[in-house]
Amino acid sequence: MKKISGIIICRNEEKNIEDCLKSIQWCDEIILVDSLSSDKTVELAGKYTSNVFLNEWKGFSEQRKFALDKARYEWIFSIDADERCTEELAVEIRSILDKESRVKGYFVPRKSFFLGKWIKHCGWYPDHQMRFFLKGSVSITDRLVHEGYKVTGETAELKNDILHYTVRSVSEYAEKINHYSTLSAMEKANEKKISMGYLLYKPILEFKKKFFFQQGFRDGIYGLMVSYFHMFTKALTYMKILEMQNKKKDE
Repeated sequence: MKKISGIIICRNEEKNIEDCLKSIQWCDEIILVDSLSSDKTVELAGKYTSNVFLNEWKGFSEQRKFALDKARYEWIFSIDADERCTEELAVEIRSILDKESRVKGYFVPRKSFFLGKWIKHCGWYPDHQMRFFLKGSVSITDRLVHEGYKVTGETAELKNDILHYTVRSVSEYAEKINHYSTLSAMEKANEKKISMGYLLYKPILEFKKKFFFQQGFRDGIYGLMVSYFHMFTKALTYMKILEMQNKKKDE
């Protein structure tokens, strides 16, 4: 019988980790890689898996590679601490393994929640993510942020969702976009030349894209907030790129 390794990377996720781990108890083993948490993440995780590894943070890609190396089984299911695997998805994955197939990896639809509200628009759904794959057929994109798994070979899409509780409070999300915009700016600092016009108009166009073209207005006030946050993220990224470029000129 084919077996599955569930893998998670995390840091300071005591509010999320138990519900996440409970949702993947169907996996044949669970590998959790913690980046030296200062809260109770490791203690709580130990109640659900004996495969808890501590590894100093060297970036998302390196952490995921480390977790993959620790997995014993051929098939991998990857999930983040703020996500949950539904029972329907678990059943669907198990049923796939009972059949012969040439597919090497499966994209899973992700249902994301903003302050408890499922965001159906703004480009947030179905937001397919490569999360179930053969270990020997995958590589990890080498990016500072929004890294992902890339499968060599045939891929397919699953029907059932991962639940993603991405935003639980406005202040928490503001901290997250500040961090992510810094990583994004570091990636793009050598690619984009930021002018006043670019900084003035580009964030506004990004808001219009989310709220109007991707129909964020259909999610009401929550869609409006998501669109605003997207605009702020882009504006912060461009300002940080400009700051980095100016510092480089002065060196």
